[in-house]
Amino acid sequence: MRFTCEKSMLVQGLNIAGRTVAQKSSLSVIEGILCRAGMGVSLTGYNMETAITYTVEAEVSDAGSCILPARLFGDIIRRLPEGPVTVVVDENYKVAIRSGYAAFNISAESAEDYPELPDVNTGRGIKIPQNALKELISGTIFAVSENQGRPIHTGVKFEVENDSISAIAVDGFRLARRTFHPAVPTERELNFVVPAAGLKEVEKILTDGEEEVSFTLGPKHILFEIGCATLVCRLLEGDFLDWRKVIPTNCPVKLVANVSELASSMERVGLIVSEKYKSPVRCVFSDQVLQLRTNTTIGAAEDRCTIAGDGKELEIGFNVRYLSDALRVIPSEEVVLELTNGLSPIVMTPAEEKYDFAYMVLPVRIKNG
Repeated sequence: MRFTCEKSMLVQGLNIAGRTVAQKSSLSVIEGILCRAGMGVSLTGYNMETAITYTVEAEVSDAGSCILPARLFGDIIRRLPEGPVTVVVDENYKVAIRSGYAAFNISAESAEDYPELPDVNTGRGIKIPQNALKELISGTIFAVSENQGRPIHTGVKFEVENDSISAIAVDGFRLARRTFHPAVPTERELNFVVPAAGLKEVEKILTDGEEEVSFTLGPKHILFEIGCATLVCRLLEGDFLDWRKVIPTNCPVKLVANVSELASSMERVGLIVSEKYKSPVRCVFSDQVLQLRTNTTIGAAEDRCTIAGDGKELEIGFNVRYLSDALRVIPSEEVVLELTNGLSPIVMTPAEEKYDFAYMVLPVRIKNG
């Protein structure tokens, strides 16, 4: 195998594909990075759950494949001078790397022992702009559960309908939903749950541009195609929460708040709340004003935020981090706060029709006074 390519492109490919190289495994070959030279050079990292393949433009004079030591090969390439890099692998899997005056010789392994990647070639892919998919992921992934007792909730559920693509995450204390409405109907109806670990890698690859990406659903895996990168990961199986039934509807109290002002007030009051002292923030929704207070062994804090509407002195306690997490990803300037009573969840929905989201946070019991 012999190829030459620009160092910067090779570094980019190694940085992306290297994220799914197994760190420690009983199968030692997946601790390396699979390199295939043919129509360009493809680099693959696979930890038996998620695989990323990144294709680099290269001048290939001898096609072939091998398993390169991921960390060593990556460290060498990153420290080479800028410019073209030539990699030669002989029949004994001895690797010669040269760039300018720098030269290295290392050992590789045969690609025959590398596990086959899951084949996801069933059906046609669904296309979506990169920034839209990125917003679906970032707007929900923070709310996935970390409880391995219910593994289905450690991922994000996607619901594809003819005129919408929704992402939903729940963890037993909160719920996050974001919906994108494509310009062209999907002509599909799909439901599947993607592990948070795989989606975090997808999010890192995505850009804020409007270039299209596609995802294709297989029997047990999903394939994301993002520019020069492809990512395939295993889907989660099980019964996901029927989220439509748990979100309160027709809430009697509806208020409008500025997202930035409300988030700032929450963050200030939250300075007194730590992971060790998880005291709730006491929220009193009055006429045109939301009062926030908390009291912990660290100290006490209070603040107030202007709102539109009368909360009828409704008093309710919340985990400040859960509210702050939701406010941080709300895309609109204003949000509607929907409330029922002191023991019911708060639901945050868009104040403008061009947005489509819902964030629900369950209340925390607070002591009188």
